[in-house]
Amino acid sequence: MKTSLTIGLLFLLAPAMAAASALSAQAGQTGQTYSVAQADVGVFIDNHGRRVYFDRRTNRIIAVEEPQPLQNLLERVLPPLAASPEMDPNTFPPAPEPAPGARNANADPVPAPESVERGPIPGVSPGGSEPEIRSLDELLAEPDPDAKVRIIPPTGQAPEPQIVPAPDNGPTPGIEEQPGTETAALPRPEPAVPSKGPAVARLQILLDRLGFSPGVIDGQMGSNVRKAVAAASDVTGVALTAGDEAAIDAGLERTGGPAFIEYVISPQDVAGPFAERIPTDYAEKAQMTALSYTSPAEMLAERFHMAQSYLEQLNPDVNFYRAGSVIRVAAVGRNVDKPVVRIEADKANEQVRAYDEAGQLIAAYPATIGSSDTPSPSGTVQVERVAFDPNYTYNPKINFVQGTNTKVLTIPPGPNGPVGSIWIALSKPTYGIHGTPEPDRIGKTNSHGCVRLTNWDAAELARLVSKGVTVEFID
Repeated sequence: MKTSLTIGLLFLLAPAMAAASALSAQAGQTGQTYSVAQADVGVFIDNHGRRVYFDRRTNRIIAVEEPQPLQNLLERVLPPLAASPEMDPNTFPPAPEPAPGARNANADPVPAPESVERGPIPGVSPGGSEPEIRSLDELLAEPDPDAKVRIIPPTGQAPEPQIVPAPDNGPTPGIEEQPGTETAALPRPEPAVPSKGPAVARLQILLDRLGFSPGVIDGQMGSNVRKAVAAASDVTGVALTAGDEAAIDAGLERTGGPAFIEYVISPQDVAGPFAERIPTDYAEKAQMTALSYTSPAEMLAERFHMAQSYLEQLNPDVNFYRAGSVIRVAAVGRNVDKPVVRIEADKANEQVRAYDEAGQLIAAYPATIGSSDTPSPSGTVQVERVAFDPNYTYNPKINFVQGTNTKVLTIPPGPNGPVGSIWIALSKPTYGIHGTPEPDRIGKTNSHGCVRLTNWDAAELARLVSKGVTVEFID
């Protein structure tokens, strides 16, 4: 084979060599110099496995080498797959049949799929490092606790996100685990504490009975209720919530029974007199004979320590002007009877606290205490006297200026007067603890330097104090 290839190459190259010799002889005769191109032979393997030699300069084929016998090829490349002895060793095998679904190399290209899934190749990864093989546990331990875990089944349809149970903390109380099953103890949510409604109203009524006033009873968990709860906790060590139904039931039972009772409106309740309206201008107030209630509903709401709107909400179809009507009201009672020897007026907390001789807290009331323009006094003063249903002397030169009024005015008594129905005079002139015509706003607005309570809280405190009781203003 090698000898025939050499002879063929010499035969094919002979014309080129002869031409080169002729050019050299001619150059020698004429004295000129010629550059002779050297043969540059390339080689490639064609589709039939033949080795083809060609002239790189002219691209002409120089020689073709037939493939090796099949037997030698199989022994060198695929030793385990020896050829059949019947096979002609000089016959090159036909091309294998294409695999099912395969396409001819010259056919139209197949569009690439949108995504390709393949199994991990050991030792190979996009970055050249070891392949990343992750378990489901690792996926569930992602730093993002809100990340959703979605497992795609072979159908390609993703199920709804699954909730992964919390770690097993033991069997859930009251649930017996069945044999052969596993139960995961899910965290039990804390019961929601009502922020409004009957449960809050029952808490307000209990606090009121104990002497820790929530202000108006309205079924709303506000700042005044929280202050009352804190004051009661100072005495009992228990901070009640509207969700403590058993404790509230027990407290109501000890202090008078159910939180709400039925009340029959009497002829005296609707007799009045009632004021048609309460003006805001002090000069107009001074022209009235009394600053009375404006309706039986307002009067009854204050009698039962309720917001008028809440009383009307509990009795939506009642005519409060009709004697004999049955209404549902808060059963607040009257439970504080120990004498008070010391009072704290807490400006920051907007609360009045009353203590007995032993230093025990016996009552607490939400309050409106002074303002930046007309601050309450600091330090300690004493109770001078107590007045029920007092009139009110307005002096703009001493206290404050109301509207355009610049003259001294005497305003008649009544629950809707500037100081309500109670005045507890203090040793510092013009200052006192008193009631209010707007009980819903206690603890939410500023006063004119005095200490303002609801009319019923001021009336209760007035029964418990006497001349000389100290009042300490706490900044």
